[in-house]
Amino acid sequence: MSEPRAATETTIACNHAVEMQLPFSDRDDFDDARRGFVGTLSPALVRGTGDRVVWDLESYAFLDAECPATANPSLWRQSQLNLIHGLFEVTDGIYQVRGLDLSNMTLVEGERGVVVIDPLICSETAAAALALYREHRGNRPVTGVIYTHSHVDHFGGVKGVVDSADVAAGRVPVLAPEGFMQHAISENVYAGTAMSRRAVYMYGALLEKGPAAQIGAGLGQTNSTGTVTLIAPTLDIVRTGQEETIDGVRMLFQLTPGTEAPAEMNFFFPDHRAFCAAENATHNLHNVLTLRGAVVRDAHTWSSYLDEALAMFGAETDVLFAQHHWPRWGRERVGVFLRKQRDLYGYLHDQTVRLMNQGWVGSEIAEVLELPPALAQEWHCRGYYGSVSHNVKAIYQRYMGWFDGNPAHLWQHPPVDAAVRYVEFMGGADAVMAKARASFEAGDYRWVAEVVSHVVFADPDHRAARELEADALEQLGYQAESGPWRNFYLMGARELREGIGDPPVSTASPDIAASLTVEQLWDAIAVRVNGPAAWDLELAINWEFTDTGEQYALTLEHGVLSHRRGSRPDADASVALPRDVLDALLLGAMAPADAAASERVAITGDAAKLAELFAVLDQPDPNFAIVTP
Repeated sequence: MSEPRAATETTIACNHAVEMQLPFSDRDDFDDARRGFVGTLSPALVRGTGDRVVWDLESYAFLDAECPATANPSLWRQSQLNLIHGLFEVTDGIYQVRGLDLSNMTLVEGERGVVVIDPLICSETAAAALALYREHRGNRPVTGVIYTHSHVDHFGGVKGVVDSADVAAGRVPVLAPEGFMQHAISENVYAGTAMSRRAVYMYGALLEKGPAAQIGAGLGQTNSTGTVTLIAPTLDIVRTGQEETIDGVRMLFQLTPGTEAPAEMNFFFPDHRAFCAAENATHNLHNVLTLRGAVVRDAHTWSSYLDEALAMFGAETDVLFAQHHWPRWGRERVGVFLRKQRDLYGYLHDQTVRLMNQGWVGSEIAEVLELPPALAQEWHCRGYYGSVSHNVKAIYQRYMGWFDGNPAHLWQHPPVDAAVRYVEFMGGADAVMAKARASFEAGDYRWVAEVVSHVVFADPDHRAARELEADALEQLGYQAESGPWRNFYLMGARELREGIGDPPVSTASPDIAASLTVEQLWDAIAVRVNGPAAWDLELAINWEFTDTGEQYALTLEHGVLSHRRGSRPDADASVALPRDVLDALLLGAMAPADAAASERVAITGDAAKLAELFAVLDQPDPNFAIVTP
């Protein structure tokens, strides 16, 4: 593995300027993050199947030091805060386990047991968090589960805290916002491979942990890598103002769809005077569009729901906690926090649209838009996970799309074709490199990364170009305040120097696949059809699921795979199989030939048509190139 380079004088000066701009003497967040500490795991490790480590906070011990030159001091501070881990008392009867995954697990004590809010990413970390709680608070049974929203770090560990049989029998209710299942199981299915590959960059999954490498992700340190599970909700929250009681714990809900997640909710505990802000108000500027890829979120709606929360619950709230980071105590402090979080998203939205209507494009707005000092000086408004820059571009994209209106940008060459032309116009690779090295010495790393990337795409084997671009990306990473920006830059530098490594451990979940409707499964298969290879192919296949009795007719023509309920009398073939076999095919756990030969699968008619179908299905590439062609 290549050794990281030292921070340049430009980077040192850039990071020193951050120290001068922000109130580092303010230690309130450290006091809040440690308040109510009860106990923790020692060592802070969680192991899974085969003793494999699925969570390792010990590897971040280097953060217990002064900020090095190779890190933005603001991000370093945030990572130090995220490193504070263990079981904490939020208020009487409400506890949180923090630092045992990317997200928090909250536990609310009821009359008979404990209600679990957001059981982390995987069953292993969730079980460890529950065991830590029970070690200090007694062996209380789990009497309810709440999912605040539809992202995997808020439901994936559910089978580590509750048995699905208890849920099915009605002994343990599971609450979630309306639309949870649809979004939890489908949001990343169609583009899941591409999103997962970019998530490797976003979280720095293949980077070493260290002062010149991965130091955190802003929202938390990183993702756990254990077993992702899912149990469907038994009770949907369908309206703001809905009240529910679980095990004597009273809750008043506020639906917030279209904010940080398409299905999300906040809620208030009147008997505790405590407000759960889910992931809508945390100690950073969040993503309007996450860098791993997603549908653009609505910053205006986000701001409006925070104002609604302030109006509904602000006067009665003594403590606000969220499912990332640490709580904030005191009614006045809670009010200030919510107002500034509200205005953070509102300002970005309104000012982006204002400039957009004056003819500015997203990249131009991102260069000039600054937060008001009252927001910019607040630690919880800093861009540790999102950033002002890419959130502004996302807001522009939501309204205007990818095209900036300049016809010169309407039909640009793709990256490799453009790169060849750029390099030729600039006098060849040697001329580009000579000028780029001068720009590097001048500290213009953004320009070096952009221009040398053309050389790399024109000639991927140009070793000097790969090294120079990597050096530029590395310095940009050292300067980044956003955890995902740092990780993207440093992952790019790593792959330019060393090539694409093995993908991280797959977290593809049988529970997620099994929760897809059959229609969603067919749609997931349809986006794998190699259109040109299937242009002249026509076939119709009937499918019957022997365990559910459901029937579907699949038709492939003009390169499009379509489906409908029922069967076609003129089908070329018919397939009878249990649903789990199709799930295994989708996950890649079973090869098509093995499925066809299985005793659990019966094929009548022209079996060759089934082989023709699978022959035109592409396998997604989980390790595709990003910084090289």
